Formats: sequence, structure tokens, C-alpha cells
Amino acid sequence: MAITFNLDEIFEMAEQIERNAAKFYHEASKKASDKKIIKTFIDLAAMEDGHMKTFQDMRKALSPEEKDTTAFDPENQAVLYLQAMADSHGTEGKKERDVMLTGSESLREVFEIAITAEKNSVVFYTALKELVEQTGRDKVDTIINEELGHLALLKLHLASIG
Repeated sequence: MAITFNLDEIFEMAEQIERNAAKFYHEASKKASDKKIIKTFIDLAAMEDGHMKTFQDMRKALSPEEKDTTAFDPENQAVLYLQAMADSHGTEGKKERDVMLTGSESLREVFEIAITAEKNSVVFYTALKELVEQTGRDKVDTIINEELGHLALLKLHLASIG
């Protein structure tokens, strides 16, 4: 069964991804002991909050027609990516689908969880970019680039802990 999304629903999913990511980084900062790592997680949470605000603004700017219109995706590729994300019920900010951080995870595990979540975000936003107007694509590109920066930062921290 094919499932389609309108732009309002897509932006709502993007907002939730960012909300979950910010929550994850806040939780991770509370469980970390190294001040540099704590600051990294707090900074990442703040960036995710900024991304959420961008998507909220893009969503608010949609006309009533755009809110109801199914996203234009003639080859159905973007919708398939979005459906895969929706089917997984999102893992951003979670160890697994329905499991939050417990505090017993090693720092390595926390970074690995974060890296997986950031990769999933990049895939989601790459699909999203194909469904929005050019001005929106520029905003989504900015967020994708920031998420890629998060990936690089997380991988550096992961490498530094051995």
C-alpha cells in the first residue's frame, strides 16, 4: 500500500526528529563526566533546537493549499525514503526504537548511537529536500551540511576515546 505525505506532515516529522535529537544530546550531557564532552553535547542540542525552529518556520510559511497538497515526487523515491523513516518510528535520540538512554551506556555507545541517528537524519533530509521549493531546498541543504558536521565531530570524539 502506497503512503503519501503532504508537506505539513513532512515538516512535522522533521520537527520531531530535531526535538528527539536535542533531547538525546541533553540527556547525554547529563550522563557525561568530561567537561569538553558535556559542552559538545550541549552545543549539539542547541544546534538541533535551531534546526527544529527552521522547520517550524518553514511549516508555518506553507499556504493552506501546500499543507493539503501531497508532495510532488514523480519517481516516488523521496516518499519511499520518508516511508522507511516513518516505518522505523524514528530512532533519533534513542538507543533503539523504544529504548531511551539508561545511563549505563559507555561513552563509546552514546557516540555510536548519536552517529547512527545523525546518518538517519541526513538520509531523511536529503529526501525532504527533493519535495520542497528551491528556497526551502537551500534551508534544508544548510541543515544537511550541519548534520554532516555533527557526524564529523561525533566521529572525532569517538576516535579520541579509542
